Amino acid sequence: MKRRRSFTPGNARHPASKTHLARRRKTQDRPAVAHRSRGMGRSRQREAFNAPETWHEPADREQIHYIMQPAGTGYVHPATLDEIRDRIAQLPPRLTRSLEVVQLSRMTRKRALFPCYGMQWGSSVYLYPIEETLIEHFALPPKPQQRIEAEMYGGRWHNEGGQWRLEWTEETIRDFYLNNILIHEIGHICDDRNTSFTDRERYADWFAVEYGYRASRGR
Repeated sequence: MKRRRSFTPGNARHPASKTHLARRRKTQDRPAVAHRSRGMGRSRQREAFNAPETWHEPADREQIHYIMQPAGTGYVHPATLDEIRDRIAQLPPRLTRSLEVVQLSRMTRKRALFPCYGMQWGSSVYLYPIEETLIEHFALPPKPQQRIEAEMYGGRWHNEGGQWRLEWTEETIRDFYLNNILIHEIGHICDDRNTSFTDRERYADWFAVEYGYRASRGR
């Protein structure tokens, strides 16, 4: 499981069908498993998943609906809606047919207990703000894959006395969101084959590298 400040989909570890999702109450559904975290324990993870969110039910929209909430005091959205819209437009249309909503969500006190970059639920992608200092502090040492991934997009790790921090610039964090986080979550929506958490994460990671990192660098 990647510790990378993001959430994975649905209550059953994989997205339910649109028909099944339509029968649920959006205030009751919560993602069940987390990754891309800052190294908190399981009890803190469970608490964080109770943070309220606006869950958008699949509605067979013909066009993607974009929503922007204020980032919150001390936080910023790394990318604008126009930048996100333009990046999605660069993807092959077949990869975005099932994407219905992209929401830039606000940071709340409860979410700040377990901050995340992004989340996929059903046919929606949620992107969360980052500290306005563009410096992230980690409670536990990053895993090798986590370090490499951030460095691929220009993030710089620092370790002082066992305290880890990850520093970004406006350009590098924008690149990370547009060409990794956003594409990774869209990959989850496109994945209608895998059901286990590990397999779904492996697919979304491949999807982000193929259609995010490599595509954005002309490879």
